Amino acid sequence: MTAEKALERSGVGTVTGTPDEVRKKLAHLPVDQVVALTLLHGNKAHAHVLLDAVVGLAALIPGIIERRHEAKYQSIIEAIVPDVPLPQHKLIEARMTAEARKGVLETGEWMTAAEVAEMAGFSASNPSAQPNKWKKDGQIFALRHHGVDYFPGYAFGPSTDYRPAKDLARVLEVFRGKKDDWGLAYWFASANSFLGGKRPQDLLISKPDRVVAAAEDEVAGVLHG
Repeated sequence: MTAEKALERSGVGTVTGTPDEVRKKLAHLPVDQVVALTLLHGNKAHAHVLLDAVVGLAALIPGIIERRHEAKYQSIIEAIVPDVPLPQHKLIEARMTAEARKGVLETGEWMTAAEVAEMAGFSASNPSAQPNKWKKDGQIFALRHHGVDYFPGYAFGPSTDYRPAKDLARVLEVFRGKKDDWGLAYWFASANSFLGGKRPQDLLISKPDRVVAAAEDEVAGVLHG
């Protein structure tokens, strides 16, 4: 493609040659700006490869500049507009949520993947592999806190060979899409009237069918108001 045709299509044209050849070609091009690249050592093949790269980059530059302008525009708006304080009820809600989460974590029922692996006798080379696989397969849940997964210690015991209680997966299936991980933790740690005031986590291993039934009752109560 000639430089004239390239200018018509994209606004960017290229010419190559010796300084005298380039000077003559530029004299016939209706351009406002010229960017020159000089090669101290090179041949025509090298020059054409370099020009192809330059043309490709040139096509991207307008979009990049536009995005940068938009980013700066938005940053100016952010700087001018004052912070909007949270409504009082949102602050109260956030404080209550933080207290509830703190209370759950302070029960001491939570273990890191490394602690679970050590308890179950797994390899120490990659301690999180098996606990994370359990979580992915829906056999257990975990609380994410400060970038660390914490698994419920009450789901493990000698009778389960320190693997997740098999009926925990049934409970998780009942609550799927209805409670997130923190919601599950609150439910397991709360006294449950269906269980005679006992906490689901205390009966998960010893009386799993009752815990599953309590979960189903919870969901049925929510669905029917």
